[in-house]
Amino acid sequence: MCVRLAEDEASEGLAWESVPLEMLYAAEPWRTFRWYMGQRHYSGSYWSSTQSDHVIYESRLELARLLYADFDRNVTAIVAQPFLLRTEVGGVLRRHIPDYLLATAAGPLVVVVKPRHRAAKPEHAFAFAWTREAVESRGWRYEVWSEPPDAELANVRFLAGYRRDWLFEPDLTEEIYDQVVEEESPPEQLFDPVILDEVRDRVRDTLGEAFACLPGRPAPLVRAGVLHLLWKQQWLTDLSVPLRARSVLRTAS
Repeated sequence: MCVRLAEDEASEGLAWESVPLEMLYAAEPWRTFRWYMGQRHYSGSYWSSTQSDHVIYESRLELARLLYADFDRNVTAIVAQPFLLRTEVGGVLRRHIPDYLLATAAGPLVVVVKPRHRAAKPEHAFAFAWTREAVESRGWRYEVWSEPPDAELANVRFLAGYRRDWLFEPDLTEEIYDQVVEEESPPEQLFDPVILDEVRDRVRDTLGEAFACLPGRPAPLVRAGVLHLLWKQQWLTDLSVPLRARSVLRTAS
């Protein structure tokens, strides 16, 4: 079984059993994509707080898996389309490009994203079987990921709007205001690192109470701080149901 990385001719024919994991974590996406009218797939790039960079996706379902990976505190790196596996199965040359390789606290996780109705088809099950065997032969985990629960996905997608740590950094806030020259009023602030620290120390029983925990501070900035803490999972709540004012909060253990 061989593996090849995108745009790396030197990797042609590397034995799968011995290719360095560090090489795979540094790999560029195997495929490139273009946008055009009438295309069937929804492609794009997502700014990942885990990577502090953009990661590509080729469908809305892949974007959903990206959101979950970015939200997962056990994931430390996300690589899109990391390699092409090639081997002979039943006398036929087979090829497969996984959608994502995740570095996790439990070790590497190779992810294939497939809608549930397609994952059940025999041809896909066959591809999953030989690629799973290859991945697990190295002691890694393999995952076929399909549609998540609607409410949970909606919550994670909403919280992702508050994922950017650097927007809460004091130095950045000062830099933005220092760049304002000859303006009648400063730009509207979306995040405030001081308020974030104050909110962190005032965990409340419900989401509504957390939003109101600093009555002397601008409500939008307090909400941003609360939702950032939920994204960071410093505060936790039940994401299997829609977020609402009465959602119960608890601190991470």
